[in-house]
Amino acid sequence: MASQVVGVKNISEAGNAHNDHGFCGRMMNKVVEFPMKLKKLGQDDPRRIVHSLKVGLAVLLVTLLYYLDPLYDGLGATAMWAVLTVVVVFEFSVGATLGRGLNRILATFLAGSLGFGVHHLANLSGEKGHPILVGGFVFLLAALVTFFRFFPRIKARYDYGLLIFILTFCMISVSGYRDDEILEMAHKRVSTILIGAFTAVSVCVFIRPVWAGDDLHNSVATNIEKLGSFLEEFGSSCFKKPCHGRESNMTLLKGYSSVLNTKQSEESQVNFARWEPRHGRFRFRHPWKHYLKIGSLTRQCAYRLDTLNGYINSDIQKPLTIKNSKVQELCMKLSSELSKGLKEQAFSMKVMTRPTSAHITKSRAAANTLKSFLKSPDLGEDIHLLDIIPAVTVASLLTDVVSYVEKIEKSIQELASLSHVRFKSAEPNKEQEQSEQTKLHKHGIVHPCADKNDGPHHVISIVQLQPSLKEIA
Repeated sequence: MASQVVGVKNISEAGNAHNDHGFCGRMMNKVVEFPMKLKKLGQDDPRRIVHSLKVGLAVLLVTLLYYLDPLYDGLGATAMWAVLTVVVVFEFSVGATLGRGLNRILATFLAGSLGFGVHHLANLSGEKGHPILVGGFVFLLAALVTFFRFFPRIKARYDYGLLIFILTFCMISVSGYRDDEILEMAHKRVSTILIGAFTAVSVCVFIRPVWAGDDLHNSVATNIEKLGSFLEEFGSSCFKKPCHGRESNMTLLKGYSSVLNTKQSEESQVNFARWEPRHGRFRFRHPWKHYLKIGSLTRQCAYRLDTLNGYINSDIQKPLTIKNSKVQELCMKLSSELSKGLKEQAFSMKVMTRPTSAHITKSRAAANTLKSFLKSPDLGEDIHLLDIIPAVTVASLLTDVVSYVEKIEKSIQELASLSHVRFKSAEPNKEQEQSEQTKLHKHGIVHPCADKNDGPHHVISIVQLQPSLKEIA
């Protein structure tokens, strides 16, 4: 009996030692992995490091209100509101910082003025009527402003300002019942908030600014490019045929999935971009809301691609690769043209030039050819219905994608028209022209001459006469 107890005790001690060792090992792994995660976070977007340093600088600047005696004597303990304002207002992008800063300033100014007015009116009503009148105004404004927050357009741009309005009004109007120096308190509160908001906005705008408009423009174009990358690899992956002599890249096939959940981020970026002043290629009153339309069409197209992705590495794709070689060829051609068309639209949007529709026109023609072939009797009489369903489904989805690609191209054209001079006409490819001139020069057909701006020049035409029949004889 004693030996059994000793054995159980040894096993328990060994188990505890193993658990302690495992716990220590896990903790050590987390300690080692944490610096690696920090490094990766900074490498993914170096602007995050710059933003952190900017926030630290802004907070340092407003804390000088405590260390400089002339400033502290004028503001007193309310200088802490400047620090709180910087911490709350400073955001990653200029648009977000401007939006929160202006919301806080306007809400504080309006609420302070209204709170002081209510306090003055309550004093006229006497000592008994003062709390009743102030309480009535607090209830009415808090309820009314809270109800305004349910309006989507107001909530998107002014939700933070409405919260600050309620908070400031309640603090000033209610505290005036016990504090007679309400005007001085409101003045100091507004002054410190102005100092904090101005400091945050100045550091955000003048030191390595991050523009929400730029991020929105580039992200929408990148999402369109991701769809093109998927279609570029879809044909070779679905039909197990190398495209252009290379194997498919699975990374490009997964890129479209990030497009499916971009609605919330795009709406936030649009709201932030509308606060931003003119910067770079984007002027005042740029049609930011039109990016939501392009993003919505891009997501709808991505949903179709998500369905197509189900045919990759699937058992139901086998009939596609065995009996329908013509359908394979047409689907791969259509997928290739769609890929080129989407990448063409994404590139033109990134460089802000008016897009061309050469490959989209070819995609439409390839889709019509595929539809005609599926309606023709060339499929063969020995093919069963179950064998042709996967091929027809893929073909139908690809032709459906064509319509969405056309809508995306039309929306980008509309954006270029709304932007007026911001989208320039596509310039001819100079490298391509030079290569064509070189080819012609080598064949002895065209001799390129100097540029017309280089000064006077002469054109020499060389005509080679063909020998006559007598000379040949």
